[in-house]
Amino acid sequence: MVRILSIETSTAVLSVALSEDRTVVCERVCTEARQQAALTAPLVKEVLDEAGLAIRDCDAVCVSAGPGSYTGLRVGVSTAKGLAFGAQIPLLAVSTLDILVAGALSGSGRCEESFIVPMLDARRMEVYAAVYNAAGECLTPVEATIVGPESYAGYLDRGRVLFVGDGAVKCRGVITHPNASFREAFPLARHMAPLALDAFRAGRFQDVAYFEPFYLKDFVATVSKKQLW
Repeated sequence: MVRILSIETSTAVLSVALSEDRTVVCERVCTEARQQAALTAPLVKEVLDEAGLAIRDCDAVCVSAGPGSYTGLRVGVSTAKGLAFGAQIPLLAVSTLDILVAGALSGSGRCEESFIVPMLDARRMEVYAAVYNAAGECLTPVEATIVGPESYAGYLDRGRVLFVGDGAVKCRGVITHPNASFREAFPLARHMAPLALDAFRAGRFQDVAYFEPFYLKDFVATVSKKQLW
């Protein structure tokens, strides 16, 4: 049995889960926005306490690698690194878009659509997205894309396409192709379990000292317009 603690902090929804092989044994989910910095560590403790375990009892820590919120990813990766280093266990990382697709395929493990396009909101009409087939295999690079009426037309002309994620719903009024369907969803730690197990068994361990999240775009700091004095 492989026991893995998974941490997902890339969007507005924060979640932590403990899995044994592919089975999630306990989890915590917080839907209140911008709570990653305050609640990630407490939720990790709650999950471990519920299971009656310490972090050293886990075989690995897995974190959502991005893309996603700059701050959220920093918090998640920093927490996962600290846990892995302190317990001297491996660090794993999985793509946030892979997690969204795993969620879309959870249950039956099958998808009625020919393609799945996970979308993370990147403000205005821009999204972080890639195209997957119905088996959950990624077909295109992850890109920051501005969505327009002709976006993904080549895939929509070939079959039904499921757009899923917190960036998908805002595209409903723009992509009007009859083969398009939309589902609002967030990447959750519970859906990381099979991805984390596969990474563990394949030995895809990350360097605890040097691993960085996949931001996709550089962080741009802005200067407040408020009068401070």
